[in-house]
Amino acid sequence: MNFEFNDEQIFVRDVARSFLAANCPPEVVRRVLEGNEHYAADLWQQIVAQGWAATAIPEKYGGLGMSYLELVLVAEELGRVCAPVPFASSVYLATEAILLAGSEAQKEHWLPKFAEGEVIGTLAYAEKAGRTTAASLETKVENGKITGRKTTVVDAEIAQLIVVAAKSDKGDGASLYLVSLDQDGVSYESVKTIDPSMNHANIIFNGASAELLGADGEGWGLLEKILDRAAVLYAWEQLGGSETCLAMAKDHAMERYAFGRPIGSFQAIKHKLARMYVKNTLARSNAYYGAWALNTNAPELPLAAATARVGSSQAYYYSSKESIQTHGGMGFTWEVDCQFYYRRAKVLAVTIGSERVWSDKLITASDLVG
Repeated sequence: MNFEFNDEQIFVRDVARSFLAANCPPEVVRRVLEGNEHYAADLWQQIVAQGWAATAIPEKYGGLGMSYLELVLVAEELGRVCAPVPFASSVYLATEAILLAGSEAQKEHWLPKFAEGEVIGTLAYAEKAGRTTAASLETKVENGKITGRKTTVVDAEIAQLIVVAAKSDKGDGASLYLVSLDQDGVSYESVKTIDPSMNHANIIFNGASAELLGADGEGWGLLEKILDRAAVLYAWEQLGGSETCLAMAKDHAMERYAFGRPIGSFQAIKHKLARMYVKNTLARSNAYYGAWALNTNAPELPLAAATARVGSSQAYYYSSKESIQTHGGMGFTWEVDCQFYYRRAKVLAVTIGSERVWSDKLITASDLVG
C-alpha cells in the first residue's frame, strides 16, 4: 500500500475544514450538551446541503459518486470539531449496509433519501452487556414481524430507518432487516451516556414490520463486512478528534505561563505532547492503510479495519485525557472545551465494539492474512 491524497481530495478536506470552522464552533457542541436537543438539526441540514451524506453513494442512486478517500477526509473533519450530528450512524452504518447488501429496488428506494438527508439511518445488533454473537441473538422475525430489544443504539431517537440483526424463522443463523422506526410496534428507552451530544436509546420491537436485507441466514457475515467498512470511517473521525486534542494541548502549553516560563518548556509537558504526537502519527499511518483497503475493497480490509480502529481508539483516548491534564485544573471545568473530546473519545471507542473486540479481530485477521 502506497498512496497519497490527490489535489481534488485535499480540496474537499480544506472546504470541509473551512465550512465546519465557520458553522460548528464549540458553542454548537455546548448547546447540544447543555440543552434537550438530540443533535444540532440546523448543522445537519447544512451538512446535507453540502452533499457530504451523498459523498460515496453512486450517482445513479442520487449520490456524488466520489470515492471513500473523499469520505474519510470528511469524517476526519467532522471528528476535528466533535460535530453533534448523526452523520456516522446514517452514513457509515445504514448507508453502507444498503450499499453492500441491498437489492436493486432497496438501493433505488433508500439511497437517494439518505443522499438528500430525507432519511436518517442507524444500525443495531447488540442486545445485552458483553459480546454479541449470531448465536446469542434473541431478537427474531416471524412472518415479516420483528420482536425483541436492542440496547444503546446510536442515534436511535433521531433515525427513521434502522438495520437490525435478528434471527429468522425461514433459515439458520442471523439475518439483516430494514425496519422503519415511524410505525407501531416500536418504542424507546432513552439511555444516558458520558456524551449527551450523541443520542443513544434502547429500542423495543413488538411486532413491527421488517424487510429482509441481503440473503436470509447470511446476516452475520454481512454485519461483519459492514462493521469493517464503518471501522475505517470511525477511525478517521477519531483521528480528527485526537489531532484537535493535541493542537489544544500544544496551544495551551505555549500560552500558559508558570514561574515566568511557558509550561511547554517544562520536560513533563514536552513528554506529554511528544507521546500524543507519536500515538497520533501511528494512528494516521494505520488509518491510511484502512482507507486504501476500503477504497480498493482489498482482501485485507478486515485486517486494515481492525488496525485502524485500534490505533485511532487508543490515540483518541490518550490525547483527550492528556489534553485535560495539560490544561491543569481548568481542564476539568465545564467551561473548557477539553471535555467535548474526552466524552466523544470514550463513546466512539465502544460504538461498534470495544477496543478489546477489535484487538481480537486484529489477531484473527492477522492469522488469516499470514
